[in-house]
Amino acid sequence: MSEAPVDPAQASGSVPPAEGEAPAQSKKGAKKAEAKAKKEAEKARKAAEREAAAAAQKAASGGNEDLAKDNYGDITPTTKVAADKVQLKHLGDQHIGKSVKLRAWIQNSRMQGAKMAFVELREERNWSIQGVISASAEGKPVSKQMAKWVGSIRLESFVLVEATVQKPLEPVKSCRVSDYELHLTKVYLIASGPEVLPLGLNAANRAISSFEDEDPSAPAAAAAAPAEGIENLSITESAVAPSASLSTHLNNPALHKRAPVQQAIADVRMTVRKLFSEYLDSKDFVQFEPPCLIGAASEGGANVFALPYFEKQAFLAQSPQFYKQIEIAGGRKRVYCIGPVFRAENSNTPRHMTEFTGLDLEMEIEDHYHEVRDMIEGVMLYIFRGLQERCKEQIELVRSIYPSDEFLLPEPGKEVRLTFAEGQKLLREEGPEEFRNVSDDEDMSTPQEKALGALVRKKFGTDFYVLDKFPEGARPFYTIEDPENPKVTNAYDFFMRGQEILSGGQRIHIPELLEARLRKKGIDPASPGIKDYVDVFRSAGVPPHGGGGIGLDRVVAWYLNLPSVHLASYYPRTPKRLTP
Repeated sequence: MSEAPVDPAQASGSVPPAEGEAPAQSKKGAKKAEAKAKKEAEKARKAAEREAAAAAQKAASGGNEDLAKDNYGDITPTTKVAADKVQLKHLGDQHIGKSVKLRAWIQNSRMQGAKMAFVELREERNWSIQGVISASAEGKPVSKQMAKWVGSIRLESFVLVEATVQKPLEPVKSCRVSDYELHLTKVYLIASGPEVLPLGLNAANRAISSFEDEDPSAPAAAAAAPAEGIENLSITESAVAPSASLSTHLNNPALHKRAPVQQAIADVRMTVRKLFSEYLDSKDFVQFEPPCLIGAASEGGANVFALPYFEKQAFLAQSPQFYKQIEIAGGRKRVYCIGPVFRAENSNTPRHMTEFTGLDLEMEIEDHYHEVRDMIEGVMLYIFRGLQERCKEQIELVRSIYPSDEFLLPEPGKEVRLTFAEGQKLLREEGPEEFRNVSDDEDMSTPQEKALGALVRKKFGTDFYVLDKFPEGARPFYTIEDPENPKVTNAYDFFMRGQEILSGGQRIHIPELLEARLRKKGIDPASPGIKDYVDVFRSAGVPPHGGGGIGLDRVVAWYLNLPSVHLASYYPRTPKRLTP
């Protein structure tokens, strides 16, 4: 029997795959498949990590999409808040439950857990209210992210908020508006505050710690390190915060001026100006505007600021005195002006500035110069009584920072008017030992003035009084001498708390007498500036007249009994300060 033929594939040991089976994989193919599997596994692992990280981030942010993202953040030109605008001073029960909008500064803030924040919102002066923001369960209108963002806004940032007015569980002592609070639903950042405030508001609202001579070019020291917690930051809890020097205050004008005490002082200042004008307007005075630039040193004095003026030299006016008199010569019977006065005096004291605001008046005299004295006395009493009525809150606020006794006024009809000699006699008889020998012929020193002020307060019950008939040597060349006693003049000073705030008197209106007195004072009547002044009285007949100049800054400072006149000025100028 013959043998069957042999298949070559079988002969080689290779068995063909059965029908439907895949061909056997080669070693090279297997390696490729293994590498591919590893790559896919690594890809799957990284995807799983990314998914886990995203899930963790989502869980950390509340686990949901930020549904409140349009209700907070930086303000844009398209940002709109439809609620009615409200001012904190007008907030009342009629607003409870209603939605309002408010633009304010972030005064203080703190987080309460992860979903709630408390902020103090402050408008002008010390009008502040507590704002509360709490994440809603559904994530809107307030989300957890929004609450966290609001709690992190820097102090003294300016924001626009929408909120519902509610009653707090108990009065919020740290805010002026204590019986209401705002439940915030929208918060937009208009302008961010700095990371660290150079002068904290709590320090800015405390009494100045030092009035030593300053160097404005030196870096401003931080008044206090930022503190956590609304109690430690609130301006109403200022006793726990350190105070700052005058230099630190003035080197940080924005925060200095935001302090409620400084805004209260500024309110008093502007009210004095208004009352001065009101009274004089009611007495038929006419306001005018004197120049600040003049061609010769006014009043013949040396303490003037000189400056180049094209091809000439000009000076800053020491006083509007000459121009008040020119107005009278020009036919006005009663005039007044309000404006800057410049004195180039190197006096570094709490009483002096190189630029201050003068309240000046001049009027025709019909019978006696006391018509002028009594007019000025009337305007001052009108100012003081007006302040008591119109600035009661501001005065109380200032006294809470700078304690002082009430400013005492004389009863109507019992105004205190002493002659200079009577004042000196009172000092000799009842004053301190060092003033037992004061002279009637020499001007008073500042210590004498203060000692006399204390005596007048004790004896007559007033902080405001007049000294009349000053010695001739203590008055400028344009002051007329007493016709009955040439050793004294028809001149007076007005005092507040023992400090002078006004000098005035009757002026010489006859050119020959004026020239004679100029020579007596050692001034050449033909000298620049002086000749032009004398010529006014030669050019036309001028009626007898008199007036006075009041230092606005001193009136405010002494009425409030501030430790420095610089606090009563918007931007004090001294020999060492020319900024901001």
